[in-house]
Amino acid sequence: MPTRQGSFHLCRLAGVDLYLHWSWFVVAMLEISSRRGSYGSLAFNVLEYLALFVIVLLHEMGHALACRSVGGRANEVVLWPLGGVAYVAPPMRPGATLWSIAAGPLVNVLLVFVLLGLGAVSATMGWTESAPDVPAFLRALWYINLGLLIFNLLPIYPLDGGQIVRALLWFVIGRARSLMAASIIGFAGVAGMFLVAWWAQSIWYGILALFILANCWRGLQHARTLARAARLPRRDGFMCPSCRTAPPIGTWWTCSQCGKPFDTFETQAVCPHCGAQLEVTRCLDCGEIHPLSEWRIPPPPVA
Repeated sequence: MPTRQGSFHLCRLAGVDLYLHWSWFVVAMLEISSRRGSYGSLAFNVLEYLALFVIVLLHEMGHALACRSVGGRANEVVLWPLGGVAYVAPPMRPGATLWSIAAGPLVNVLLVFVLLGLGAVSATMGWTESAPDVPAFLRALWYINLGLLIFNLLPIYPLDGGQIVRALLWFVIGRARSLMAASIIGFAGVAGMFLVAWWAQSIWYGILALFILANCWRGLQHARTLARAARLPRRDGFMCPSCRTAPPIGTWWTCSQCGKPFDTFETQAVCPHCGAQLEVTRCLDCGEIHPLSEWRIPPPPVA
């Protein structure tokens, strides 16, 4: 996934830090110059690419705000030439994950009708004859937004469609198996994307296919890790405050001081090798970190 490396901070919007990758400007110049002649004025070519930026931003903000609405964490959005990524961490529940993912495409669905309405207004105002660049611009945005919506809904992990499939399967076959199934479906989709890239002789499709292939492979490996973790024996008396899952028994945690593995719950978060005290413990199931005191399950009240 794209990271903040090579990106600069644009602003903070609704509590979400927005970053833009430097290569966005290079691709913007290439795209604007390639569509020269689409409008009577070059300014509309620039405006079209800026509008694409806004559409992608609104899509990613839909993910972020939906994730927060179900109690998840969403603090960053990174925009880069192939689109954008909202770093969302919804609660480890299929319903919360489904809503966090589906909210992005729903923004594009709303924009379909907004742009249709603006196009109708431009026709009513007679801009087709007096200012033909305006309806052409709105028509181009409508097709761009619709194209992004259809592409994002392809059932290819990690696109939104693939993640929606994963969330729906999660209800039926569980977290690990749903991720494994979505990743395998994604591999089939990637094969189709490579064929499209070869047929269209498009380097951008090829780059995008490679990006999706890498994420499908990462998703498959993560699914295998989750499946192995689900079979581990669990420790009584402790539970993750975020996902409500008991921690596994074993030396699965690593000391930040000496780098040696140990069981943080057996030693009360004290490394048995160097004596370092760990301030927080990471959940191996959901990735959240909490002080060990928050993991303890209080004993039942005495009648």
